[in-house]
Amino acid sequence: MRRTVLLLFAVTAAASAKDTCLECHAALEGALQAPAKAFANDVHARYGFGCADCHGGDRTTDDMEASMSRARGFLGKISRTAVPKLCARCHSDATLMHRFKPQQRVDQYAQYLTSVHGKRLAAGDVQVANCVDCHSVHDIREVRHALSPVHPLRLPETCARCHADQARMARYKLSADQFAAYRQSVHWEALSKRGDPSAPSCASCHGNHGATPPQVASVAAVCGTCHVLLEDLYKKSPHQPVFAEMKAGGCAVCHEHHAIMHPTSEMLAGPRAVCVQCHEATSAGGVAAAEMARLIRDLGSALDRSEAVLKRARESGMEVSEPQIRQIEARENLVKARVAVHAFRIAAVKKPVGDGLAIAAQTLRAGEEALKERDRRRIGLAFALITIVVTLAGLWMAIRVIEGRPEPARR
Repeated sequence: MRRTVLLLFAVTAAASAKDTCLECHAALEGALQAPAKAFANDVHARYGFGCADCHGGDRTTDDMEASMSRARGFLGKISRTAVPKLCARCHSDATLMHRFKPQQRVDQYAQYLTSVHGKRLAAGDVQVANCVDCHSVHDIREVRHALSPVHPLRLPETCARCHADQARMARYKLSADQFAAYRQSVHWEALSKRGDPSAPSCASCHGNHGATPPQVASVAAVCGTCHVLLEDLYKKSPHQPVFAEMKAGGCAVCHEHHAIMHPTSEMLAGPRAVCVQCHEATSAGGVAAAEMARLIRDLGSALDRSEAVLKRARESGMEVSEPQIRQIEARENLVKARVAVHAFRIAAVKKPVGDGLAIAAQTLRAGEEALKERDRRRIGLAFALITIVVTLAGLWMAIRVIEGRPEPARR
């Protein structure tokens, strides 16, 4: 508590005091100047922290030897093994952090110690990631800042700096293709192309400060943090006990770990089907997968047909807003059918497909009726135009006849 009070006092006082560390290094060149230039963008600088809060020493004196005196607590360059504990001096102090960031968590260091990175660092491996490898060193930005290396849209590239380095990963007997695989996934598409910061990235599945590979038994639970309904269906499906006995990774058996693709009916049946990895085409499982694929394709085709007809009707100026709204409901049934596949029961897929097909048939009829009405109106309009033209022609001829008659003689 006393240390916290002293640090708060020091930060408050330093916010308005001069900082000879920055003044001196800003006047230097090259590598010695870089930290001072970078610190202008650092979140700590904005809240009144300075070089001495991490590196020690006295930033109030112009005497270089005194400012970097060991007697005044100067530490100099911080060793990699000491970085997490140094950051934790403030970030694990609830009283201190509450002053600057009331909602900031203060358990990051405790989590880091449980992570693969933290355990290896504690064992003396200085090559593993610590705080500055992910957050940067002298230009640390808040997570929500667009230029922060741990911003959701930038995090995969940050992790890839190590995990896509084959030489670095070779010493740990780990593959370095995770980032390349992730960039093929539907998650990467949502993150990079649509700019959705809530799309799953490395930390969503592996954690951030407590990063660790999901265990085989917990893969479905990890996926279930976002895909709650799918997890529930999977737990009740015949796959769950089989995969558990095989010590297989649940969702990843069919969807892969990092290269998670858009789910389509082709995953169930066809040359690219994942089901054939375990099920022969003529087996009960193979037949069920093929039938579910057929049902989903049938509904998709029916919806495409009705949408095409409704589009033609709308572009022709016909009122089809109500069947178009019903079409949205039918599309929802297609989504439900794809979700129901995770129960791996044909009946579970049949119901939403049946409901969707019924709506698709109704909207198709509505679209066809609208096109027939359009044609009737066009025929009626054609007759009306012909009548008008004939009438005008008759009037014109009558006028010509009248104009052609000789005028009566005047008396």
